Amino acid sequence: MTYLETTAKFYTEVAETPQVGLCCVQSSPLQLPGLKIPTQMQEMNYGCGTTVHPTELANDPTVLYVGVGGGLEALQFAYFSRRPGSVIAIEPVAAMRTAAMRNLELAAQENAWFEPNFVEVREGDAFALPVPDASVDLVAQNCLFNIFKPEDLHRALQEAFRVLKPNGRLLMSDPIATRPIPEHLQNDERLRAMCLSGAMTYEQYIEHLVKAGFGQVEIRARRPYRILNRQNYNLEAHLLLESLDSVAFKVPIPEDGACIFTGKTAIYTGLEPLFDDQAGHILQQGVPAAVCDKTAAKLAAFNPEEILITDSTWHYNGGGCC
Repeated sequence: MTYLETTAKFYTEVAETPQVGLCCVQSSPLQLPGLKIPTQMQEMNYGCGTTVHPTELANDPTVLYVGVGGGLEALQFAYFSRRPGSVIAIEPVAAMRTAAMRNLELAAQENAWFEPNFVEVREGDAFALPVPDASVDLVAQNCLFNIFKPEDLHRALQEAFRVLKPNGRLLMSDPIATRPIPEHLQNDERLRAMCLSGAMTYEQYIEHLVKAGFGQVEIRARRPYRILNRQNYNLEAHLLLESLDSVAFKVPIPEDGACIFTGKTAIYTGLEPLFDDQAGHILQQGVPAAVCDKTAAKLAAFNPEEILITDSTWHYNGGGCC
């Protein structure tokens, strides 16, 4: 049995018998005015963070959600695009599709604004998305892509890139590892299906996004997720997994490399009112300016005595400069 078959079997089990405590189901979902989450849907919140960022959801976007789970985030996306077919949810596991559609029917009973046809649940998988090229504004996935092995992750990211419109966005939430996960855990197919052993390091994760063609990546959140302790997992030391929420933009990669925003700022500390590096970056004296990591490094090297670069906050919401 391959790891993908193991994953399908595992998620058939948790669709038919929800596992409260799997991933982050005990955390509260995003609270929105007038949105009620059915209990069964909350119990099937098999994600490690959130892909629903209101700042990304203006102008009635069409959302392709990969791996519908219990339907919670599909419902949340529909909250912002209240029209038939505004959310297309792709799910390979039949039992999960059935559970999601049942939960969405329950949501319609509890939310007067919601109609089940706002979310279209389709059979399919991340490697062959059943939609045309450049046809959706957003692609989202929560705690799915980390299950894939590197070659399959690249295929999934290429598919997401294909179906996005120009300037479209890939919204992802996945576990990352604070150091490489040992091979004996990576090869444990059930642990991989449970989102515990397939995680990459942050650097590897970003590298895959850029390799797929995304020219800008913004980190929305980074927080502790799980611990793999040395006793239970045969490790020399405890291994921390973190949850990373990111938004990757389908824009061209600049000649000097992709723009990665992690919450860094540049602060000019010199005596003049303004600092101009003659490359498009103007800093006002004493005022922090959000910059991508690439620009932060260039400014620090350009004028290390007068430009202070702050550490990454890992909570970036736009407005910065490349």
